[in-house]
Amino acid sequence: MGEGGDAVSLAAFIADQRTSHDVPQAVSCRALGVSESWFYKWHDRSPTPAQQRRAAVDTAVEQAFTASGAGYGSPRIHVDLVEAGWTISVNTVAESMARQGLVARVKKRRKNLTRQDKSKRPFPDLVCRDFTAPAPNVKWVGGRHHRDTHR
Repeated sequence: MGEGGDAVSLAAFIADQRTSHDVPQAVSCRALGVSESWFYKWHDRSPTPAQQRRAAVDTAVEQAFTASGAGYGSPRIHVDLVEAGWTISVNTVAESMARQGLVARVKKRRKNLTRQDKSKRPFPDLVCRDFTAPAPNVKWVGGRHHRDTHR
């Protein structure tokens, strides 16, 4: 029965069919099994307190999400809203974000290639950082074989 499963969502769907697709409400009502008088009763009705709260929550969540630079997910937005005085659960924030299509930006993790082992003893500098040689095969530089490092 509509997006949220409530009667007002069904009435909104029928109204949307009328305005967006030129489907008369009589046809939509008949197809969905509701009377036209029911449609007018629900369509012209003011929002319920639950719908008003949902709209207020959606607005607050969207503002907090925008203020975070689209980087916060529902747990961090929940913390911001609680600090702002809201009485709200993390799941309600997550549902509001999903309803509005708000998705936090995932931080890219830095990919380092090799990390130096700070606890190991460094190799001795036998050439004193002078890599020039008077002739070939006089100076050889490089690391020890991995089996020699554990002796």
